[in-house]
Amino acid sequence: MPLPGSAGYGNASTTPLIVGNTVYVQDLQSNVRAIDLSSGKVLWIHNYNTFEVGPDGVAVGYGRVYVQKNSQEIAALDAKTGREIWSTRLTLTKTDGIDIQPTVVAGLVLASTTPISVRDQYKGGDRGVLWALDARTGKRVWTFDTVQSKTLWGHPEINSGGGAWYPPAVDLKRGLVYWGIANPAPFSGTAEFPNGSSRPGPNLYTDSLVALHLRTGKLAWFYQETPHDLFDYDFVLTAIANTPGGNLTQRVIGTGKAGHVVALDPINGKKLIDTPVGMHQNDNLKRLTSPTNVLPGEFGGVLTPPAVADGTIYVAAVNAPSTYYPNKTDFFAGATLGQLPGQIEAVDARSGRVLWDTPVDGDPLGGTLVLGDLVLTGTFQGTIIALNRSTGKIVRTMTAPGGINGWPAATHNTIVWPIGIGKSPSLVAYRLS
Repeated sequence: MPLPGSAGYGNASTTPLIVGNTVYVQDLQSNVRAIDLSSGKVLWIHNYNTFEVGPDGVAVGYGRVYVQKNSQEIAALDAKTGREIWSTRLTLTKTDGIDIQPTVVAGLVLASTTPISVRDQYKGGDRGVLWALDARTGKRVWTFDTVQSKTLWGHPEINSGGGAWYPPAVDLKRGLVYWGIANPAPFSGTAEFPNGSSRPGPNLYTDSLVALHLRTGKLAWFYQETPHDLFDYDFVLTAIANTPGGNLTQRVIGTGKAGHVVALDPINGKKLIDTPVGMHQNDNLKRLTSPTNVLPGEFGGVLTPPAVADGTIYVAAVNAPSTYYPNKTDFFAGATLGQLPGQIEAVDARSGRVLWDTPVDGDPLGGTLVLGDLVLTGTFQGTIIALNRSTGKIVRTMTAPGGINGWPAATHNTIVWPIGIGKSPSLVAYRLS
């Protein structure tokens, strides 16, 4: 099914959702489609035709489809017709934006702003804010400012940061929602303030996992993975893992661009495991004195969502180095893909031990998906890869009709892939046989 159009990173940077026999998906022009799973026929389309940075995407619940709209608003559409029911603006300035797939749970729609939009990147004063909206009316229920400092760590004319890029993990029994928070800026620094000295201190709550009370948005606990980040090390991917063996134990999983998989105690945020994945070079430096090659770089580490099954965490690590300067701001300019093979790794959530580690050609930006005895991923270069879930051995590769910068959905033996990069972006359904 064609997804015509193109944005900065193709035209699909999200996952579709499958509800019964209907697939819902949003492209990077903000356009939303409902598709028949069996035939690929478009049931309805709601065109916004506004460029998005991404990721974006849909949440489905209560007979509605909740979507990102024009980088500034969250909207609710009728799930049967695509008609817009309500729309709520979240952005607080002209330059912050929404770059997240919303989540709908317990009568709430969860979303976030970041200091990045189609209008600017990391503008001084912009701060990421987490939002909970009433799913029925779109009215604000609560917000949480992910920048702890009212003065943005001392220089609001220069500094920015925080916000969330990916959906949180929700624990309904505990009434908690676990958000992964993005980086501070500028990074690595500026001529006047090298090595992030415009923002002294750890820069909370950036590069952190924050546990909030679902109903109120109040902070329960937090864990910071990278204090005073110089390298754009978003810690934005979260999950919940049950670790079998003995008493069944639940753990909160966090990972991101620093290339570490962390497991935390859901009660207090205590760190239980911290496992490096992918390649690492100079990433533990606290300051720079000259141009330095760093792994993971701006497009490195764990960039896309992991899968969790039976106490094992499956991650796709991108090995893309960047060169950082102590006195130069570098927003994406130093990020180059295709330099090194990627890695798919399986990590035991209880012990932190790497169970297997498989190199893959290209940059695995397709997340990971567990389906039966397989783990699947896709690469920016356009290859779909299936690995044996127990051993990590590659059992099959397929050439996709374009590059992959989105992650799949599956039901029974059907996998739906967003293929967003290339001349003909599309949504493709595959049958597992």
